[in-house]
Formats: sequence, C-alpha cells, structure tokens
Amino acid sequence: MRCAIVSRAGQVLAYGHLKLHREVSGDLRLDLHTDGGKHLQGGVVGDDGDLTTASHALAQQFFDVWGMSDLILNVTLR
Repeated sequence: MRCAIVSRAGQVLAYGHLKLHREVSGDLRLDLHTDGGKHLQGGVVGDDGDLTTASHALAQQFFDVWGMSDLILNVTLR
C-alpha cells in the first residue's frame, strides 16, 4: 500500500510503501519502506490478523526516526 508520513503541521516527512513480509519463523511482520531508502520494521501481526501490536511497533519506529509523536500515516489504495 502506498502511504505518506505526515507531521502535525501537515508536512510530508516521507512517502513509501507498507508491506507485510513473512519471517523465517512464519510470522508476518508489518514494515514501511520509504522512497528515500529507509526500512522501518514494525511488529508482528497477530494470529487473527490484528494489526494493533504491529502498528504500535511501527509507530515507535516513526518516533525513533523523525523524533515526533502524533504523526499521521496516510494510506492510498489504488
């Protein structure tokens, strides 16, 4: 899925793609690959497909990379 990371002020910090990848263990992990070459690793998707834990881990990566909280993940489906 194509997405943008947007600050509270409305500035686009990065464009990229959300991706699920299967780890060797068989778990699915939610990641973001930015157009600028950053790879942000989110958390593991729940057995029932719940993305809550995976997205919380990804949000922590956003804070670590951009040093801001309350960022908006804007997803475009095409």
